Amino acid sequence: MSNTASPDPEMLRQLLEPLLEDFTYWFNRSQKLLANERLNFIEESDQQNLLERVENALKEVAAAKALFSVTGHQVGVDMTTMRPWHQLLMECQAVGMRYYRNQVI
Repeated sequence: MSNTASPDPEMLRQLLEPLLEDFTYWFNRSQKLLANERLNFIEESDQQNLLERVENALKEVAAAKALFSVTGHQVGVDMTTMRPWHQLLMECQAVGMRYYRNQVI
């Protein structure tokens, strides 16, 4: 009898690896924008705060990726851990869309 509570490492790899890569990609992109451009539609302190949160999230995602790799894809990432990353990405997306929309005008 197999233990159904144990995650299938291959399934976890197929699901979690691309998701963690996406978080890394979009947080890196947000970091570059926030660090290199002055966004005139938000307060400088708010931009700095957002940048710090993105940099912290990048560290958290890197730690999750390392743990995932070291354990041979035996562990996942809890949704309560990923939810704030997703919320931060949505916030960054809104800022990025506004920035790029202003660039076209």
